[in-house]
Amino acid sequence: MALKTDVEVIIGGKVVTLSGYESEEYLQRIASYLNNKISEYMHVESYRRCSMDLQHTLLEINIADDFFKSKNQIIAMEEDLSQKEKDIYDLKHELVNNQMKTETIEKNLKAAQDKNAELERKLIELQAELKNAKRG
Repeated sequence: MALKTDVEVIIGGKVVTLSGYESEEYLQRIASYLNNKISEYMHVESYRRCSMDLQHTLLEINIADDFFKSKNQIIAMEEDLSQKEKDIYDLKHELVNNQMKTETIEKNLKAAQDKNAELERKLIELQAELKNAKRG
């Protein structure tokens, strides 16, 4: 089991201790994300005029919105990946079928070429016999 990590970070100008089983860098990224969100909304006049409770609620709603948008994006990407994997499987299957058809066609071509060569030899033999029969 991983060791629990305690990290002191600054969120919204206050020192807070974050604890978790993730790395210190990860916990710092969380604090940075929260600070960026707070900073983003502090530039909005109507947000600054809200009570602290309402500011926190709005911040929570926006973070939840980010979460669900990211989750939906992941789902869409997973569906896209699944479709691409299916397409690749289908293309590989089609490639194998085409290779088998090509091998069959090449075998048939070889057999036809062999038969043609045999018939050409027989034709030459028959032409030679005909020539000899006309002389004799």
